[in-house]
Amino acid sequence: MSFENILVEKNNAVATITINRPTKLNALNKATIEELHHAFKDCETDNAIRAIIITGSGEKAFVAGADISEFASFNTSEGSELARKGQELLFDFVENLQTPVIAAINGFALGGGLELAMASHIRIASDNAKMGLPEVTLGVIPGYGGTQRLPQLIGKGRANELIMTAQMIDAPTALSYGLINHMVAQPELLDKANELALKIAKNAPVAISQAIKAVNANFKDGVNGFGVEIDRFGYCFGTADFKEGTSAFLEKRKADFKGN
Repeated sequence: MSFENILVEKNNAVATITINRPTKLNALNKATIEELHHAFKDCETDNAIRAIIITGSGEKAFVAGADISEFASFNTSEGSELARKGQELLFDFVENLQTPVIAAINGFALGGGLELAMASHIRIASDNAKMGLPEVTLGVIPGYGGTQRLPQLIGKGRANELIMTAQMIDAPTALSYGLINHMVAQPELLDKANELALKIAKNAPVAISQAIKAVNANFKDGVNGFGVEIDRFGYCFGTADFKEGTSAFLEKRKADFKGN
């Protein structure tokens, strides 16, 4: 499938999706959200891909927010539908992918950009990155999961402060808050992301997919995360990856996981 707003590269079990709208600081418009949905879905169904990196083109921005011109004239119902569809197509979709997603934040990650990074399973930022949710300066609130995922990651008090002040934070602060996993120099960002992706790719894909389900369950209302963990733990025992992993351990050899 050909794309206008993103680039997709697959190499060594790792797919790299690059949002490629540099003149718009990689802002998310409807077309880009739909293209990202299709790209993530394609990677998810490609058995050769064991990890996905999402980043932005250039050195200025990961994603500098949403394309405000698309929704400035929306009414109440149109605004609600915008958030619902966006969460369904991209943000919730990414969070619930069975293939782990690493956000390589290469500059500004604002509004929808930070929300996309937070929906990813792991976050790495370059030392020049700036992050924030500035929606209240426009008379609206974060609508792509920001009010839910930010408190989960950094705590309610800090999340309230960042959302209500619309303050941007730098990469060292994001690291100290636990918003990102690692901070590296800009030229090292994709190398670090690939290093992590390849470490993940060596492990059992089925087990990783079940771990994602179990971790996510802890943040869902009315769901017993411990129960999901028990269920998914048991599920793994019926997989070929489990048989291969335990056999390889007992035979003192490297496991060759097939993802089934």
